Amino acid sequence: MTRPIEPASPAEVAAPAEIDGPAEVDGPAAQPAEVAGPAGQPAPGPPTRLIIWRHGQTAWNVEDRIQGQLDIDLDETGVAQARAAAARLATVRIDAIVSSDLGRVTRTVDELVALTGLPVRLDRRLRERNFGEWQGLTGLEVPQRYPEQSVRWRAGEPIGDCGVEELDELAKRVTEALHDAAALAPGGTVVVGTHGAAAKYGVAGLLGWPAAVIRTFGTLGNCHWTELRFDRVRGWLLRSHNLS
Repeated sequence: MTRPIEPASPAEVAAPAEIDGPAEVDGPAAQPAEVAGPAGQPAPGPPTRLIIWRHGQTAWNVEDRIQGQLDIDLDETGVAQARAAAARLATVRIDAIVSSDLGRVTRTVDELVALTGLPVRLDRRLRERNFGEWQGLTGLEVPQRYPEQSVRWRAGEPIGDCGVEELDELAKRVTEALHDAAALAPGGTVVVGTHGAAAKYGVAGLLGWPAAVIRTFGTLGNCHWTELRFDRVRGWLLRSHNLS
């Protein structure tokens, strides 16, 4: 769903999705909902805004092929998605940009850099989940070759082998990266370029969601984003999800 990006209100302005495969689309994008997470940024001043942006489409997204931490570039559609999304994001004041170091994200973020002139800080912690031996396989091939592990994967349970990064490890590193990104511009807006599962579990980590809630949270579509804002009393708030 496309809707205008909300400019921050005067009180909020400082002076000056899993496998990185096809997106889960769960209906219209969430409206500003203000779902609170635990407080984690007690500094006084206007609220900080995080815009967590998934990369544009790749050929492997179309093929339902697991990319994980392999460095797959955008296809032509993905480049066009990135250009259009960047034009919308650039309509609000952005104070900092942070990105996964994988090419499909840096190529996406480059479109925003071209419009804002801001530098990009690369952070390996924003990479997609490492899928180990499954990287390069399609969503159909994984259960054929790894039936028991695939059942655990789909249930959100620990996989235990195949070199696949566990979800708690993914959530921990991405949540830490998002905290550090927010600290770059207290009271400002930070755009964070990342991947489907990384975004999902990083957002859930900031909000303090348990596994039962995370399973209900749809993965971002390609070049869609989630907006979080920090409230000094209630902590991190989910303002909107799956916007483009």
